[in-house]
Amino acid sequence: METTRVLLNTLGVLGVFVLLALPSLVGHLHDLRVARQLRAAERGEDLRGRTVQNSSSKETEPSTATWYADGLRSKKLVNS
Repeated sequence: METTRVLLNTLGVLGVFVLLALPSLVGHLHDLRVARQLRAAERGEDLRGRTVQNSSSKETEPSTATWYADGLRSKKLVNS
């Protein structure tokens, strides 16, 4: 009888410990996953180790919004 009570008390304490520690462990695993994704992104790889295709390095024309912001578009209209 006494052995059963000690066993149940021990299991109860372990159960409470698991319930209290579980959110912390889940958060830690999530942080590790995010860190792994960030390291892969810095290397230019996806999570399977394959190299991700980078965008073109060719310089592009500025957009109309950039022209208006720089005042270049209005100068072109006045000069023409």
